[in-house]
Amino acid sequence: MSLHSSLEMHIATRQQEPVSPDTRDFVFQIDGVSVFYGGFRAVRDITMDIVPQRITALIGPSGCGKTTVLRCLNRMNDLIETARVEGRISYHGEDLYDKQVDPVEVRRRIGMVFQKPNPFPKSIYDNVAFGPKIIGMKDDLDELVERSLQNAALWDEVKDRLKDSAMSLSGGQQQRLCIARCLAVSPDVILMDEPCSALDPIATGRIEDLMQTLKDQYTIVIVTHNMQQAARVSDMTAFLTAEIHEEQDRRTGILVEYDRTEQIFTNPTDERTENYVTGRFG
Repeated sequence: MSLHSSLEMHIATRQQEPVSPDTRDFVFQIDGVSVFYGGFRAVRDITMDIVPQRITALIGPSGCGKTTVLRCLNRMNDLIETARVEGRISYHGEDLYDKQVDPVEVRRRIGMVFQKPNPFPKSIYDNVAFGPKIIGMKDDLDELVERSLQNAALWDEVKDRLKDSAMSLSGGQQQRLCIARCLAVSPDVILMDEPCSALDPIATGRIEDLMQTLKDQYTIVIVTHNMQQAARVSDMTAFLTAEIHEEQDRRTGILVEYDRTEQIFTNPTDERTENYVTGRFG
């Protein structure tokens, strides 16, 4: 079976409510956003709207700025001294980069799960309780930890070993623990930067199943190099590519196409998108 046929099969077998972006309130409105690192522009003129309680995938070749765009959504790029964001990103209609907006509060509401599981060198319990304690949520911690682990589909596997080190868990369990840690502070949005790239197929399947469950309560934006994964789990897909500056040996990411996932993978409007999803380049 060809890669393209396989992607079409994943989409055809997915039973989901149709996405109607025009009739929904947007969680994010990204308007003409460019990101600079010093004098280098890493991405330019990104414009797209992200709808709530859906999974939006960012796909494209290496160096096209997917992670850079993702990190703009919870102001993680603020932590890079040379980074500068131009354009406007609205979060529920509010300017995310307004000077009066607290980036720490932004990162509470817009949580992030990274490519490599990064549990703290603490117990399983303390990993989940860490965030709530920091922000002063000290009541009913036991219940909160249990609920977060249940929502991350991990409770049954760890309920008898909550005092054990998180480092004793498998890679897939560690990633679900990181998701539980994110859920414990009651976010509105979960950003995932290639959350399955370091996991085996079984652990990957569990994370994908978990994403489908979580989108009933959360908006999810995922960066993935795995097009089959994007086809399996996402409702909306943005395809980015890179303009190559040969003299400087650098790449600037641009958004080529953004649409419903089934449209992107079965009937894209841009030839560059079709060439990428069919494996002719990338």
